Amino acid sequence: MSQSDSTTHAAAPDLDALVREWLTIPEVAERLHVSVSKVRQLLRDGELVAVPSARDDREALLVPAAFLDGDHVLRGLGSTLTVLHDQGYDAVEAVRWLFTPDEALDGTPIAALAHGRGRLVRRHAQVLGF
Repeated sequence: MSQSDSTTHAAAPDLDALVREWLTIPEVAERLHVSVSKVRQLLRDGELVAVPSARDDREALLVPAAFLDGDHVLRGLGSTLTVLHDQGYDAVEAVRWLFTPDEALDGTPIAALAHGRGRLVRRHAQVLGF
């Protein structure tokens, strides 16, 4: 699957409007230069999160491309996902929160993480709750 094809595989329909590019597990492995097994371990360890494709009958798991910084997982993502999990967020809700603009962060939480403002993002996530 090419990079442009991966954008057509949206996860949840409402996430399609928020996340510009999706990657399959094999694509993540390729970008990180690791095995698919290693990516699945990163998912189990909470360093990454994937959501089921809403358009794929094979129930493929998709990861937002913005979770990667070159050939590494975005710095601070794992600890932010842990905070969101502790607040009761599931994978879809965590992705939705990370890609939804937030005035307190002057943009989206994922953009703030990409700009090295992980501590602020995690502090903001800690005050969330259902």
